[in-house]
Amino acid sequence: MAAHHRQYYQPSAVPMSMPSKAPAPASMYPISRVPGSPTDYSDASTTAGSRTSGGMTFSSAGGDYDSSSASYSGVDVVDVLSDRMQDAFDPTPLDRSLASQAQTSGQLHAKQQELMELQAMAERRMRGLRANFNEGLKTARETKRDLEWTQKRVSSLKSKAEKAHPEEYRRASKKYTYDY
Repeated sequence: MAAHHRQYYQPSAVPMSMPSKAPAPASMYPISRVPGSPTDYSDASTTAGSRTSGGMTFSSAGGDYDSSSASYSGVDVVDVLSDRMQDAFDPTPLDRSLASQAQTSGQLHAKQQELMELQAMAERRMRGLRANFNEGLKTARETKRDLEWTQKRVSSLKSKAEKAHPEEYRRASKKYTYDY
């Protein structure tokens, strides 16, 4: 059976120079999305010119690396960074924005549904109006046809009465003629 041999990273004890923290122009810093600048936040592990992280001390004054207490036992970098991120980042405004967005989305959806219902109702009414209008047109055409037939019939009877009884027709037309 083959034995597995694991290798772990061991930091070297060789001194290493760190870059100084000389102030850089403001244009070199990225824009922060967290309220306030990074220098506004105070942390217990940050002091003037030196920093302690995970049992190691980094000093910018002399550029020395103190590895006397460099032990990684029990320190998880991801946990440390995650804790710091949670301390620096307040999700409350994001939660409020998300809740507001969900509420607005729900209201928009409700209005869209209402508009669709109103549109369907308007289409039903339009179909009913169209049917009534078409029925009215049909009735108007029938009435026009009936009036034309009646007008022809009255004209025909009038001409027959005039020929059959000319004297009575003349007296009646003087008596009952209407001037428009």
